[in-house]
Order: sequence, then structure tokens, then C-alpha cells
Amino acid sequence: MAFFIPVIAAALFSVSPMLAQTRPDHDHASPQHWSFEGPLGNFDLAAVQRGYLVYEQVCSSCHGMKHVQFRDLEGMGLDAEAVKSIASGYQIQNGRDLSGALKYRHGLPDDAFPTPVKPAGVPEGVVPPDQSRLTVVYPGGPDRIYALLTGYGSAPAGVTLPSGQLYNRFASGRMIAMKLPLRGGEVHYPDGTSATVEQEARDVTTFLAWVAQPHLVERHRTGVRVLVYLLCLAILLFILKRRIWSNVE
Repeated sequence: MAFFIPVIAAALFSVSPMLAQTRPDHDHASPQHWSFEGPLGNFDLAAVQRGYLVYEQVCSSCHGMKHVQFRDLEGMGLDAEAVKSIASGYQIQNGRDLSGALKYRHGLPDDAFPTPVKPAGVPEGVVPPDQSRLTVVYPGGPDRIYALLTGYGSAPAGVTLPSGQLYNRFASGRMIAMKLPLRGGEVHYPDGTSATVEQEARDVTTFLAWVAQPHLVERHRTGVRVLVYLLCLAILLFILKRRIWSNVE
């Protein structure tokens, strides 16, 4: 037994440098501060509206939101006429004609955001993910989505990327098929906010977090009310207990 201990120790020490040199699949995204985090978090609707503009002008050409209806946009502060105008700007599949070709009509408020049939510039075989629930299903959540949108760069020396792939240290395998989506200054914000790459990335991530959990604020408020109710109930029960047992010797 004494002979095997040095052998096992030597084996462990010989393997540990190899384990230490193993790099993770992608870089870890730095934690960001989001207004909707925490039990008292709420959405900055101004940021949500700016994020929608980024989605509409940049993301919607490739990504759909099949679980989000145009009418849902009323929850971010738009009126019914504005929603109707937005919906009418989209083309919705409406069956086929006699020749078998797809027919389209203008969108209505009750329609869901359509998924582009064949997005331009997307490599063959690549299917852009639906963004309806992206922030809750994508590993790393909003932090990693923000990091991904701002993490494009040149590949390190000695790293060769396959055709159609770009280097992004936050993507799986540190490569991604999605072309650089944000360049800064391409989206006009009516409120005068400077449309830098970082600002656009933060706003569209906030918008995607909102469409994924549009009732998050209501759930937070309900949770706070329940906690206050339980606290008051506990205080009343404590007072009642003291009163009942005060005459017991």
C-alpha cells in the first residue's frame, strides 16, 4: 500500500497541469446591472422601447418572435394605433395561391411577429434562433447576450476559423455564424440617446428580457404583497399568543 501512494500522487501531479491548460468553451460574461433584476426589479420602459427599435431595424430581418403578438407591445407603453401601424408594416403568410406560391398580407395586432422564411446573408443550414424566450433559455441569460453582441473581434494569432464563421469569445467554441449585428449609430433614438454599440446592445437585451417575461413586474409586486401579508399575520399571531398565555401561570 505504501508503494502505491507515491505512484498515485505522481500521477495526479502529472495530470493537473494538463487540466489547468484546458480552456473553457467560451469566455465568462461579466455581470451587468439590469433594472429588472432582484425581487424589486422593474423594466425601464424607455430602454424597452429603444430596444424594440434595435430589434425592428437590425434583428427582425433574421430573427422572429413567434410567441409574441404585436398587441403585446401595448405593455411597453404604446397605444393601440401605434401597435396597429407597426403590425401593418410586417408581411404575414396567408396561405398559397393556385400556383402554390406563398401569399402574404399586412400584419394585424393579433398576429405574432413573423419568422423570416429565408433571411438574406445567413449561411446555408444555419437557423437563426427565435427570440421570444431567448433571455430565459440561452445559457448565461441577459449578461451573456449583451456580451455576445459586443464581443466580436479579430481571431487570435494561430486561430483559423471555418468559412462563414466570425470570432466571438463569448460564443460557443468562440465562433459564431451571425454577422456583426451592431455597428453603432445606425439606429435613431427619438429620445436623443446616443446609439453606441454598447447602448444598442443593452437596450435590445432589455427588450428581449421584457418580451420573455412581460409579467415579471406584476409577479414581483405580488410577491412583495404576499411577504407583507405573511409578516403582518405573524405579528398578529405573536400578539394573540402573548395575550392567551399571559394569564397562565
